Amino acid sequence: MANFPPLNEQLDLITKGAAEIIPLDELTKRIEASLASGKPMRIKAGFDPTAPDLHLGHTVLMRKLRHFQQLGHTVIFLIGDSTALIGDPTGKSQTRKPLTREQIAANAKTYQDQVFRILDRDKTEIRWNSEWLDKLDFAEMVRLMAQFTVSQMLEREDFHKRFNNEEPIALHELIYPIVQGYDSVALQSDVELGGTDQKFNLMRGRDLQRHFGQQPQIILMMPIIEGLDGVQKMSKSLGNYIGVDEPPFEMFGKLMTVGDDLMWRYWTLLTDVPASEIETMKVKVADGSLHPMDAKKAMARTITAGFSSPEDALRAEENWSTQFQKGGTSEDTERVSLAKADLAFEEATNTIGTDKLMVAAGFCASMGEARRKRAEKAVKVDNVTVDDARLAIAAGTVELLVKLGKKTKIVNVS
Repeated sequence: MANFPPLNEQLDLITKGAAEIIPLDELTKRIEASLASGKPMRIKAGFDPTAPDLHLGHTVLMRKLRHFQQLGHTVIFLIGDSTALIGDPTGKSQTRKPLTREQIAANAKTYQDQVFRILDRDKTEIRWNSEWLDKLDFAEMVRLMAQFTVSQMLEREDFHKRFNNEEPIALHELIYPIVQGYDSVALQSDVELGGTDQKFNLMRGRDLQRHFGQQPQIILMMPIIEGLDGVQKMSKSLGNYIGVDEPPFEMFGKLMTVGDDLMWRYWTLLTDVPASEIETMKVKVADGSLHPMDAKKAMARTITAGFSSPEDALRAEENWSTQFQKGGTSEDTERVSLAKADLAFEEATNTIGTDKLMVAAGFCASMGEARRKRAEKAVKVDNVTVDDARLAIAAGTVELLVKLGKKTKIVNVS
C-alpha cells in the first residue's frame, strides 16, 4: 500500500491557488478513499501542442500536477495530438487554422523536453489521445455526439457570442468538448485540471463518465495568470510572457518588472512555497519588516532556480543587481562593436546620429522606429535619457552603455 500524507496536508497543497473545485466535498471523499485503499488517484491534464514552446503561464497547471505527484498520486500528462487537429475553440472568435501531424509532433517533442523541468519524468505517465480517438469508428463517434445537443454546445460562452454575432462556427469545433470529455473516460481520471476558461470542456468529461458508468471526475480549475503587464493573460502574441527556455538572467530580469501586487500571484501560482509562508511574507511587507524589493527578488530567484539551478539563479540576481541597482553592467550584457563611419559621425562636433546608433546596434528595426523611441524618451546612453538626434561622444574609441526599455547593450564605437 502507498504511504500518502494525511488528508489535511493533501488538501492544503491541492487547494493552494485553486480558483474552483467541483465538487470540493467529493474531492475530500476521493482522497479519503485513496487513503483507505492505498490506491493513488489518477490525475490528468491535457495539453494540445499547438505552439513550439511554453511560457510560465502554461506551467501553472503543470505545477499543480507536480503537487499531486509529490503527494503520491498518479499524474497523467496528456498530449492532445488528435484534439490539436481540431484546435481548442476556447476564447477564440474564429476557427483555428488546422495544424499538420508533422507540426503537432514537432511541438509535442518540445513540450516533453520542457515539462520535465517541473514534473518527475520517472513518475509521469505520458499519454497521447490519438491512442483512443483515432480508433473510434463512425458508429462510436455518432453515439458520443448523441449524448449532447446543439443547444448545450451553444451554452458555451464563446460559441454563444459567435452565434449571436453571426460569426461562423465550424461543425468540427462543436466536437472538441466532446472528445476532450472522452479523454477522461479513456483514462478513467479521478481529477482533471484545467484553467478557469476550460470549465465547459472539463464538465463534459463528467457527463461522459456518468454515461459510461464511471465515477465522475473532480474538476480543479486554476486561475489564468496575468503577464508582465499585470492586466492581460500571459501570451506570446501580447509580448507579456516569460518563456520557460529563457536564459536565467533574462528570466530573473523580467520577473523583477512585475508589480508588487502581481508578485503575490506569481509566488502562489509559479512556486511550490506553501501558502502559509507566502501569507507570512505578505504580513511582513505590510508591517514594514520586509522590503517589497527583497520579497520580489526572492520570488524571481525561486522561480528562476526552478527552470535552471539555484546557482544560475543566484548569479542572475547578482548580475541584475550590478546592472540595475549599482549602475554597472552584468557580465552577460551583450557587446556590440560599431564604426563611427556607419553612425553618421561628424568630426567637427564629435557627434554621431542617435537613430543610426539605435538601428546599427540592433535596438530598432528602422530609423522611423528609432525616432519614435527617442521622442518617447525611451533611449538612454550611460544612464542618461537621450532625445537629441545627435549624440556627443568622446574622442577616440568609446564604450557606451545603451538602453532601450529592458534591453541593454555595451556598444564600442571606434
